[in-house]
Amino acid sequence: MIKEIKAPQFPESVADGTVAAWHKKVGEPVLRDELLADIETDKVVLEIVAPADGVLTKILQEQGATVESTQVIALFEEGVSSSKVLSSANPQAETMVKIVAKVDDNALSPSVRKLITEHNVDSSVLTGTGKGGRLTKEDVMEYIKPKKLDKETTVSPVAKDFVPSAQLVLPPGGVALPDEERMERRVPMTRLRARIAERLVASQNEAAILTTFNEVNMQPILDMRKNYQEQFVSTHGVKLGFMSFFVRSVVESLKKFPAVNASIDGNDVVYHNYYDIGVAVSTERGLVVPVLRNADKMSMGEVESKIIEYGVKARDGKLSIDDMVGGTFSVSNGGIFGSLLSTPIINPPQTAILGMHKIQERPMAVDGKVVILPMMYLALSYDHRLIDGKEAVGFLVMVKKLIEDPARLLLEI
Repeated sequence: MIKEIKAPQFPESVADGTVAAWHKKVGEPVLRDELLADIETDKVVLEIVAPADGVLTKILQEQGATVESTQVIALFEEGVSSSKVLSSANPQAETMVKIVAKVDDNALSPSVRKLITEHNVDSSVLTGTGKGGRLTKEDVMEYIKPKKLDKETTVSPVAKDFVPSAQLVLPPGGVALPDEERMERRVPMTRLRARIAERLVASQNEAAILTTFNEVNMQPILDMRKNYQEQFVSTHGVKLGFMSFFVRSVVESLKKFPAVNASIDGNDVVYHNYYDIGVAVSTERGLVVPVLRNADKMSMGEVESKIIEYGVKARDGKLSIDDMVGGTFSVSNGGIFGSLLSTPIINPPQTAILGMHKIQERPMAVDGKVVILPMMYLALSYDHRLIDGKEAVGFLVMVKKLIEDPARLLLEI
C-alpha cells in the first residue's frame, strides 16, 4: 500500500519550511516511527517519521527544497516486512531487528532509535539517564563516542569540505602540500539563522531602540536560595534559580507599567491584559525564545520547572512552534556566558526586553561604608515610539527594588 508522506501542518505564523535533511534513501527499509526527514521552519526543526514499517519509494522534495504546509514530500510503501527488508539489505539484520524491538519496548524517541540502529548498539548494555531511566540521545552518543574517535583518527586531517584559499606554487622538485592554516569553508545559512538575522535587522531598522541601565544587589536572593534551597527542591522537585525571581519581578512591574507589556501593530497600540514572558535560550542552531504563558499565574516552582523543560527541549531540538509563538515581553540572561554588560535587541512585535548579566563582586558604598557586594547590571532596551524614558526607568527601578527586597513579591507592594 502506497502512502503519501506530507510536511506537517504549519501554523498561520509560519508560511513554509525547508527540507533540512533526509535520513533515509529510496529503497531503504524503514521501521514505524523511524526518522525520515527534518523540516526546518523560521522557528523550529520538525521531524517527519515513518507511519509504519515499509520502504521509502520516492522522494519528491529533495534536501534544500521549500515546502508548504501539508505538501507531499515523498511516497512510502507500507506493509513490507521489516525483517525481510532488513535481512536483504544488511547481513546483520537479525541483530538489528532485535535491537529495534528493544527500543520499541522502551518507547524511545525516533532520534535515539535511529542512533541505536545505525551504530548497531545493544540497548541492554546502556544505562538511561532520562526520566524514568529512559535512554536519551546523549546516552547513546556517549557510548559510541570512543568508537567514532577511533574511526576519525584514520581520516585525513584535511576535511573534504575545506578548500585552499589560494593555489600552491610548487618549488622545483617540491611536493604539493595543502596550506592547512589558510582554508575556507562555505556553507549555506540555516533557515532559522537567516530568519533570526532578518528579524534582528528589522527590529533595529523599524524601532526607536534605547537602552537604560541599572544595577542590583543580588545578596538577598543569594541568601534566600541558600536558606530555602533544600526545602524548595523537596517541595517542587527543582532547584531555586534566579530566573523565577526575575520573571515574578518583571510581571509585577509590568502591571504597574502596562506600556512595557504592549505591542505596536501599524498605527495601533495593543495593550495586553495577560503576561506571556519569553525566555531567550541559546541553541546550536541559534537563539530561540520559548514563552512562559500566563506567567502571572505560575508559582516560582512552576516557572523553574518550565524553564528547565524548555532548556531540555531546546537542547534536543524538540521545541514546537506553539512553544515560541507570541510573548508580550522577553528576558535574556547573557550572564550565563559571562557577559558583564550588553544592550539586548527587542523581539518584535514586543516593545521591550530585559537583559540580565553576570554577578560580579564590587565595592559599594552602603551607609557611608565600603562593602563588597554581589552586583548585577540590568539593561532594559525599549521602543521609544511607545515607551517614554520615565516609564522605562520606572519599570527598571521597580524590578531592582523587588529583587533587592523579595518580600515585596509576597506582599505585592
